[in-house]
Amino acid sequence: MNAPKTLVANDPEDRKGRLKDIGGSKSDHWNNILANQALQSLWVKNSSQGDRDEQLSATLAALAGIGPKDELEGMMAAQLIAAHNAAMECYRRAMIGEQTFEGRRENLAQASKLSRTYAALLEALNRHRGKGQQKVTVEHVHVHAGGQAVVGMVEPSGGRGEAKTEDQPHALGYAPREKMRSADASGQALPITRDE
Repeated sequence: MNAPKTLVANDPEDRKGRLKDIGGSKSDHWNNILANQALQSLWVKNSSQGDRDEQLSATLAALAGIGPKDELEGMMAAQLIAAHNAAMECYRRAMIGEQTFEGRRENLAQASKLSRTYAALLEALNRHRGKGQQKVTVEHVHVHAGGQAVVGMVEPSGGRGEAKTEDQPHALGYAPREKMRSADASGQALPITRDE
């Protein structure tokens, strides 16, 4: 009969984070497992020993380059590498000269799915890191009776995108709903046309 084994989750020797740049964790057990998972996603069957060593080193460099800050980012980084490796292998197989039409089509379809997965993972990583989020702070907005305030981007009518975003009016505009006085001495009000 096997004696029960005790596993320690917070081993002080494990929590030194020497490999944190690779897996994002203070646990080097975690970082080591994650690095091995990423390395095992490589297709090295036909590689020479020198090529294999280069591929393995490049994969670890990619993990460090992505720079995971926590375990979740480490997992996403490893999956990014795996999705990239698998997509590139499918693209490579699709280009084999003796490839059948069906084989080519299937490999390109798989590569396309893997490329979309890669893009979704990258977007998730950026969202997790807070990139792509915009924060707008509007202070001291005064709207007087009969007026309107517009907060946000104002698009030109017509929607053809002729004006660049940088050239468009932004943030705040004040549109009074009063009639404009004419320049003549009688003081007759002039109507204002609106796009409503």
